[in-house]
Amino acid sequence: MDIGGYRIEPGDFLTPVIGAANRDPKRFVRPDELDIAREDNRHLGFAHGPHYCLGAPLARLEGQIAIGTVVQTFARLEPGEPPKRRQHFYLRGLESLPAVVWSR
Repeated sequence: MDIGGYRIEPGDFLTPVIGAANRDPKRFVRPDELDIAREDNRHLGFAHGPHYCLGAPLARLEGQIAIGTVVQTFARLEPGEPPKRRQHFYLRGLESLPAVVWSR
């Protein structure tokens, strides 16, 4: 089988990295930027079809509450030192995201 110009032979190890799909420049304008107001955001963060994450509505609600609380609590929020990325092949993310905050 050929996938995107790469030949996959029987017995080859193949790991689809679903996080990469959410950064496809053919699908998303400025895919590497955080845009919490992005419209038409059909990402694969919670999978798709019969394997869709049952916890997705709760995760979305938690995100709305967390972001809303930060916005209401702090007058200003800016990046501090550069973020420290998690060193993992399959699970992308941050280990830390230092920030400078000003209280209201």
